[in-house]
Amino acid sequence: MKIAIVGTGYVGLVSGTCFAEMGVDVTCVDVNVQKIENLVKGIIPIYEPGLEDMVLRNVKAERLHFSTDLTAVLPDVQVVFSAVGTPSDEDGSADLKYVLEVARTIGQHMQQYVLLVTKSTVPVGTATLVRQTIQSELDKRGVVIEFDVASNPEFLKEGDAIKDFMSPDRVVVGVESDKAKELITRLYRPFLLNNFRVIFMDILSAEMTKYAANAMLATRISFMNDMANLCELVGADVNMVRKGIGSDQRIGGKFLYAGCGYGGSCFPKDVKALIQTSEQNGYELKVLKAVEEVNAFQKQVLFHKLQKRWNKDLKGKTVTIWGLSFKPNTDDMREAPSLVLIEKLLEAGCHVRVFDPVAMPEAKKIIQSKMADLIDNSALYFATDIYDAALEADALLLVTEWKEFRMPSWGVVKKTMKGSLILDGRNIYDKNELLDSGFEYEAIG
Repeated sequence: MKIAIVGTGYVGLVSGTCFAEMGVDVTCVDVNVQKIENLVKGIIPIYEPGLEDMVLRNVKAERLHFSTDLTAVLPDVQVVFSAVGTPSDEDGSADLKYVLEVARTIGQHMQQYVLLVTKSTVPVGTATLVRQTIQSELDKRGVVIEFDVASNPEFLKEGDAIKDFMSPDRVVVGVESDKAKELITRLYRPFLLNNFRVIFMDILSAEMTKYAANAMLATRISFMNDMANLCELVGADVNMVRKGIGSDQRIGGKFLYAGCGYGGSCFPKDVKALIQTSEQNGYELKVLKAVEEVNAFQKQVLFHKLQKRWNKDLKGKTVTIWGLSFKPNTDDMREAPSLVLIEKLLEAGCHVRVFDPVAMPEAKKIIQSKMADLIDNSALYFATDIYDAALEADALLLVTEWKEFRMPSWGVVKKTMKGSLILDGRNIYDKNELLDSGFEYEAIG
């Protein structure tokens, strides 16, 4: 079976590579010439554990191909996945220009049946626009060619994306015809031989399922962060509270960890888009608005702790940040809490020393672009390792819970730092161990 995937970002490249791994002949298409040239050379544009080896293996086996020309690929495929970006507009709604451009291209050049499957996260009702766009281009050409549209939202966790794709909990598919359903079933059957679980539904429900899933996960995170902030005020321990409520089977323990806010490409964007969709339909999603408000506050919670500890006098202090990416096992800096924290610290006159095992190049690019007016030669330092980052620091802030941050040599850290304050933004350290090592320690909640 031959398919094309348009867009070689996180979703498109992982999906295409995993399909190829299972024997599908895949061509990944992108208008970014440099990106395609790099992929042909084996240069991967994103960090995802195991992805590089899988790409190289399937390119060598001639199951995975790369192209900048969708029109050249169309004659050979029945199924085209659209995995292009849907960035947020200023009002929070999803920008569909790339999604509709794929539909226009297909309508302008298709010569035979095509099933266009939207894998990008798109607002409810997008499939109707996609169908209308393709049909409009066919009408302009004066031809009648059968086609279908479908929705197949992705549920990949960055850092575990290959496992999620190869052994999914479920595959959600919205279809309108038996033919589309049969093609999708054939395509996914190898992944689900042990537990064949494709959940077919109407397209509108499939589009909504993606947003609802991310909104629920974001809600659990913000709920626990809200509880953590209250726990600090009343003297309770949010970790004990988490264990207590997580043992209830109706609640479960996942996504109940308090921290310094969520980020990434999905949760912030999807929450905003769902709020915008509700407003366009005359309804207010009050819970999700609160979720967003709590998260915005939580990204500043470590800064507020420093202000409280130092009586709002941060000027000249040296602050270390361990972890820059929005979560471990990725170099994704989109909406990362570290960016908010770094900006607040620089504005307060701090010297900031940062380290991340993977995301340093991406972080440097973003920080230098967005905070150029705050940076001078001494204000921000990109360290070579965790101990270099801690050099002469008055405080050390754990922001992203990479594994290599979990068991550092606290003796070395103590000798390296000037001060002794540790702020644990992910609640991964043992308080008693750090107190015994001579540190002042504070976590979330």
